[in-house]
Amino acid sequence: MRISWWTSVIVWQFADFTRGDQVVLQDDRHQAARPRNVAIVGAGAAGASSAYHLARYAAAVGIPVNITIFERNDYVGGRTTTVNAYNSSEHPIELGGSIFIEKNRIPFEAAKAFNLTTSSASLSSRSSDIPGAALGIWDGEHFVVTQNNEGSWWDTAKLLYKYGLAPIRTLRLMRATTEKFFQMYDAPIFPFNSLTQAASDVGLLAVTSATGEQLLRESNIGRLFAREIIQASTRVNYAQNLDHIHALETMVCMAVEGAMAVEGGNWQIFDRMIEESNATLLLNTPVKALDHDASSGTYTIHTGSDSNQNFSALILAHPFQYSSLSPLPATIHTPAEIDYVTLHVTLFTSPRLLSPLFFGLAPDKPAPHAILTTLPEGEHAPDRKTVGSPGFYSVSLLRQVTSPTTGASEFAYKIFSPAPPTPAFIARLLGVQLTASGELKSEDVTWLYRKEWQSYPYEIPRRQFERISLGDGAWYTAGIEGFVSTMETSALMGKNVARLVVDQWIAEGKGMRGHHEV
Repeated sequence: MRISWWTSVIVWQFADFTRGDQVVLQDDRHQAARPRNVAIVGAGAAGASSAYHLARYAAAVGIPVNITIFERNDYVGGRTTTVNAYNSSEHPIELGGSIFIEKNRIPFEAAKAFNLTTSSASLSSRSSDIPGAALGIWDGEHFVVTQNNEGSWWDTAKLLYKYGLAPIRTLRLMRATTEKFFQMYDAPIFPFNSLTQAASDVGLLAVTSATGEQLLRESNIGRLFAREIIQASTRVNYAQNLDHIHALETMVCMAVEGAMAVEGGNWQIFDRMIEESNATLLLNTPVKALDHDASSGTYTIHTGSDSNQNFSALILAHPFQYSSLSPLPATIHTPAEIDYVTLHVTLFTSPRLLSPLFFGLAPDKPAPHAILTTLPEGEHAPDRKTVGSPGFYSVSLLRQVTSPTTGASEFAYKIFSPAPPTPAFIARLLGVQLTASGELKSEDVTWLYRKEWQSYPYEIPRRQFERISLGDGAWYTAGIEGFVSTMETSALMGKNVARLVVDQWIAEGKGMRGHHEV
């Protein structure tokens, strides 16, 4: 779930220093046009992409398909969702996956195909009327970096003086690493039956099996730049420090060229995918149990009040451990549980700017708009869940908004933290007083929304990834989250599974014809 790109702007200043799908299926339309019934559990990025691409691949070879999507929530998009500030549709705020880039082929091309309006997610797109630097990186004691907009020549000169060639080396390393990943979109890698084998084939297992700290050290990228810049990015994007997160996810954090978002919310991409697939979408419908008839190879879905039978294929398009499906039938493989980050997202609006005193600044020096955190020199994370002395991952002034109650201009904020911010914390952040009962005053915080996510896995170094095929027409998409966890990679795995399903149907059709011809 990519949620930030700010630190990577520092690296992309050096881009000029470093310059030097279509998929064809065999058309077997002469096979019997027996409709295939497919159940997809989950209407997030993976489920929507599975439905969209399954409908397209099946149509390309003349196989009728009926798709039913079961979603326990009352919305589509999963962790790609928005919340409306003041409960007004005029002020949508991304709660989860906030950005994608042009090289994120699936959401980028889908947004174009669906005529969705996108806008730049850059520092320069923020209002220049708000005082303060655009970006600051805080180590709990002081700001180690501040920067305005996309970086002036003076900002660039200061960075080169402080960090030497580390920004340029990081950019080159990121490009080399992500180009390996992009090979997974096309033949001969795509479609892949094994994520572990695909990662090996493109040369990424050595990257996923090392920590970010190890890769940066081996690539001669200085410790100061790694701690102050790159670690701030891994913390805001994945709530993890460099000595625990694997190196591939570390590089993904720095890949932000052309960052954009769909106006009104990125969830619209996946809503339109489902619409285009002609799937039956069942919202507020958690799957309670699953039966598998091994003799016929079909699945029955139980939702509590109803049963849906005779699905010839099943796609589990969400992390299995957060479903109510345990145990799965013994006839298919059960995905292993992996540890997910519990992230608290706090959104609020206020007429107040961030207090400079909270960050140890002089009263007349405004705080930066986007504040990321890293660990101070000499402080190390004893385990992967350590947030360290800053106490939070980021605080961001998103934009100016207009209060529908007063008509006054206010500011929308977002906090990422390992625990819910207390009223006292928010009051200190804004430089205001609490009420006598210890609550925030309504004139200081005019709207507040809290969300607890199981947002992404702890991306510990790995060499093995979960199976894609669970056996006998059952498929699993969430294994890719331990490899890279973004809405793009979830959509890629949904597309990959869709292709594998149709390829299997084609193979079955050939086998049946061969049997009758004997």
